[in-house]
Amino acid sequence: MGDPLKRGLVASLNRPGGNATGIAILSPDLEAKRLGLLHELVPQAVTLGVLRNPNFPPAQDQLDEVQEVARATGLQIHVLRASIDREIDAAFDSIARLRIAALSVTSDPFFDTRREKLVALAANHAVPTMYQFREYVGAGGLMSYGVVLTDVYRQVGTYTARILKGAMPADLSVQQPTKFELVINLKTAKALGLNIPSGVLAIADAVIE
Repeated sequence: MGDPLKRGLVASLNRPGGNATGIAILSPDLEAKRLGLLHELVPQAVTLGVLRNPNFPPAQDQLDEVQEVARATGLQIHVLRASIDREIDAAFDSIARLRIAALSVTSDPFFDTRREKLVALAANHAVPTMYQFREYVGAGGLMSYGVVLTDVYRQVGTYTARILKGAMPADLSVQQPTKFELVINLKTAKALGLNIPSGVLAIADAVIE
């Protein structure tokens, strides 16, 4: 859900107060990084698409981030909206009609539950697509950049144990991820006719062949 401080859930990250604490994945705060990596992968593309769910609480923050990148780099950005299945289908129809060269799917639990649908549509439309988690890439998606979920789950388990043993949430600082990864699927890249730039491959944390 983005930054818990911005959402008003905690008084501060170090001293949350109240009865809430936890692990802030911060995935919505990585949209600019994802778009930049996508542009590095497809540098010749001047028109990129960004798929977002307007009903997701951090949606405006996500939009602000990608628009700032567009202004700084001179890219043309088409923002596509989807909060139900038929809108996902309509978004990909727009990608073909607008000749969008590459797509970034913003972080959103709704999209995570539609992972295989999104990957299949990206393949059918032959559009290079960036996602937030490696699970998309494992399902055949082209690339992802985001937190390592297993590491986040480990942090959640640690906090759960501390609270069950009597720790007060108000005294437990909101933790943030410490591990991020760029994952690339070379088989998908080949199917799309893409040559991954050496600079992008050099910084990849995992490559699926």
